[in-house]
Amino acid sequence: MSQHILVVDDDKDHAESIADLLALHGHAVDVAFSGEDAMRRFGEVDLDVTLMDVRLPGMNGVETFFQFRKVRPDAQVIMMTGLSVEQLIAHAVGGGAVDVLYKPFAVSDLLNALKKVQPRGLVLVVDGDPSFIESASGFLTANGYRVDVARTGAEALDKILSNSIDCLILDLGMPVMSGLEVYLQLRKVGCSLPTVLVANCAEQKDAAAKWLNSERILIKPFDPAVLLTAVKSSLESRYAVQAA
Repeated sequence: MSQHILVVDDDKDHAESIADLLALHGHAVDVAFSGEDAMRRFGEVDLDVTLMDVRLPGMNGVETFFQFRKVRPDAQVIMMTGLSVEQLIAHAVGGGAVDVLYKPFAVSDLLNALKKVQPRGLVLVVDGDPSFIESASGFLTANGYRVDVARTGAEALDKILSNSIDCLILDLGMPVMSGLEVYLQLRKVGCSLPTVLVANCAEQKDAAAKWLNSERILIKPFDPAVLLTAVKSSLESRYAVQAA
C-alpha cells in the first residue's frame, strides 16, 4: 500500500537516500532537516507516517513527535537513531511512537517498520453511556485511530450518512432508537459499514444475533484490548475487500 511519508533528519544525505529508496517502493516522500521544518510540513500535508531522527538541531525528534501529537493525536511516527539515547527513546515509545530504527538499518527493517503503521480509519462510537464513550474514544485515539462520537441513534444515522465513517461501534441497548434499529436502517438503505456491536448482557446479544450478518458482538464490560482487536479486524477486512 502506497503511503505519504515525511523523512526528518539533519543528515541531508541520509534523509535523501531514504527518500529515494521509499520512492522506488512506490511511496510519496517529503523531507525535512529540522524539527521546526518538520512541523511546518506536517501542517501543510496529510501524512500517513513520519520517519523521525531523534537528535535534531533545535527541537529534537522526540519533542517534535509530541508536538505532532498535539496537532493530530493519531499522528504515526517511527523514530530513527544512531546514538545511545535510551531515555529519549523510551519517552517516545511510551508516547505512542510506532517503532524505533537504529542506524545504520537494513532496507528490510525500514519496510517492516512501515508495515506496522495502521491505516488511519475514522471510528464512530455510538453509545448513550458517557463513561463508555470516554474510555473507548481515549483508547482508540491512543492507538492511532480518529474517533467521532454519537450519543443517540438518530445522531449516529446523521453522521454515518453524511460522513465517511470507516468503522462503527454501536451499542445495542440505546433508548428511543436502539443500536439494532440503527443497524437495520443502515442495511435498508444499502449502507454496508464494518460494525462492532456492544451488548449489555448475553440475552441482549442473543436477541439481536438473528438479525445480523457476521458482525461481532461484545458484552460489557470487556477489556479495551478486545475492542481494539475487533476494530482492527473490521478495518483490515474492509481494506482487503477494497484491494481485491
